[in-house]
Amino acid sequence: MFADRATIYVKSGRGGNGHVSFRREKYVPSGGPDGGDGGKGGDVYFEIDEGLNTLTDFRHIRKYSAGNGEDGGKRNCAGKSGEDLTIKVPPGTVIKEAGTGQVITDMSGDNRRFLLLKGGKGGNGNQHYATSTMQAPRYAQPGQPAQELELLLELKVIADVGLVGFPNVGKSTFLAKVTNARPKIANYHFTTLNPNLGVVDLEDARGFVIADIPGLIEGASKGVGLGHEFLRHIERTKLIVHIVDAASTEGRDPIEDIYAINKELEAYNADLALRPQIIAANKVDMIYGDDDTVQKIRAEFEPRGISVYGISAVTGQGIRELLYAVNNQLEKLDSKPVIFEQEYFPEYHFDAASEPFTVVYDEEEKDYVVEGPRIEKMLSYTNLESEKGFQFFQGFLKDNGVWDRLEELGIEDGDTVRMYGLYFNYYK
Repeated sequence: MFADRATIYVKSGRGGNGHVSFRREKYVPSGGPDGGDGGKGGDVYFEIDEGLNTLTDFRHIRKYSAGNGEDGGKRNCAGKSGEDLTIKVPPGTVIKEAGTGQVITDMSGDNRRFLLLKGGKGGNGNQHYATSTMQAPRYAQPGQPAQELELLLELKVIADVGLVGFPNVGKSTFLAKVTNARPKIANYHFTTLNPNLGVVDLEDARGFVIADIPGLIEGASKGVGLGHEFLRHIERTKLIVHIVDAASTEGRDPIEDIYAINKELEAYNADLALRPQIIAANKVDMIYGDDDTVQKIRAEFEPRGISVYGISAVTGQGIRELLYAVNNQLEKLDSKPVIFEQEYFPEYHFDAASEPFTVVYDEEEKDYVVEGPRIEKMLSYTNLESEKGFQFFQGFLKDNGVWDRLEELGIEDGDTVRMYGLYFNYYK
């Protein structure tokens, strides 16, 4: 069974408690404190396993916990640290915080191993609290609590090119013709129930990875059929090859089909509407008479900047020209894989949420200053150069009452806000 989505619960280990004890030796009636420290709790890591290609295992095991640190003992014996937990996932797995749907990390590219949750620190034993006035402290520090999160795992296949189109337009036949993939092919809707990947090798060219995204239908963006299960896989692709039945073997208008599928892509993710696209007008071997459907498709879409190639996935007609056109288009695009940016930062939510910050007006510089450990940590976690990162930071400031405090101080549109060497103009 192919599984590309799962919800799991993960928990790091709690720190062991510090111990309270005193030396008991012959001829030493009042020995000093010798309580040992508690052990550190285990961390939780995610790691890529190239041997995995589905999230099926997470359908059966939903709770994952690292080991707890052991409590300290007498005679300065420290507790044993808890075992770290490493959760292995297939490449292309996007890890999100389940409640908000925000991305924590994308296990793709160079991101092979990721520290998700830190184990709690072990508490200090009473030996640390002896002073000249308190030589027999009867208290020790408790271990820090574990960190826990509910996660949404989504597998988004990593391919340069995504094949889209209605069922039975010949996507699987095309993929089998041009790559080493061997998809199951049959004449019924939703014949492909999981994305198929294949590698296209070209003479004197780099080649590329292509994915057959299972047949879509109208309403897919709203979850009709298996729409949401498949549409997420096209989000990584750099180029879309839209395969259409130019012979209208099932009685549908190919031009209307193209508009319908593009509408579904845009409704699911507006960025997909901006993705470069090439149309492959398939089944030209089944066009009879004077009906030049391919030319009609060209007349409709080439003025919009979308190239159209007539092909036959069965006979191979036109396929070579199409593949080299795809390769030439890819060479113009960024060669880096599509990686989803981090939007949710466990470090902030567990480490910085309770830390203070200040908002003041600097009379000398005539600007507003926002400072404090919480702000500084958030700035270090956030990529302000990206639109998503900047929006996330703005939401953080709003949720933490920074905007309210600025308005209480009388800030107006166009005024300057300073945060650790960064300057922003305020607009409500």
